[in-house]
Amino acid sequence: MADELKGKKVAFLFTEGAEQVEVTEPLDAVKKAGGEVEIVSLEKGEVEMWNHFDKGDKISAEKAVADANASDYDALVLPGGVANPDQLRGDPDAVKFVREFFEQDKPVGVICHGPWMLVETGVAKGRKVTSWPSLQTDLKNAGAEWVDEEVVVDNGLVTSRKPDDLPAFCAKIVEEFAEGKHRQKVAA
Repeated sequence: MADELKGKKVAFLFTEGAEQVEVTEPLDAVKKAGGEVEIVSLEKGEVEMWNHFDKGDKISAEKAVADANASDYDALVLPGGVANPDQLRGDPDAVKFVREFFEQDKPVGVICHGPWMLVETGVAKGRKVTSWPSLQTDLKNAGAEWVDEEVVVDNGLVTSRKPDDLPAFCAKIVEEFAEGKHRQKVAA
């Protein structure tokens, strides 16, 4: 079980205010599966994560999103936290970076408030997703089918609702990332 992601490079895109456990647990899962991780943020350098509404640990972003290209990665993780995706969705480089993963049919894992980026990038339409409950109206208005489930997979897109869902989310992103480009999309 330690080599499912050997040879795979996974981008984690987040900024100040990302929910710490939604960064660290998926990061550990990808690394334990043999994947290489690169942290991408609005700027290169230290990023402070949060524990709900309290400041948490700092982690170093190796690359600024303006310098990142989805072609350099096999998959993407978008953690939640209320402030994190709200800031990312206002950054044109972050929006472009996320959209590129969908244009290239690469798997993406998104949890909690992270699906705001799916709305902003215009990729939610026609997808079955879940999220933190307060995002359901935004996702429905963007054309998604919102469901209240622990983990949802739709054509390589993995979504979950909250930190309690992390065990299922982490297992499913490893599975989808190991698969690579989603079979249905590639076959189409």
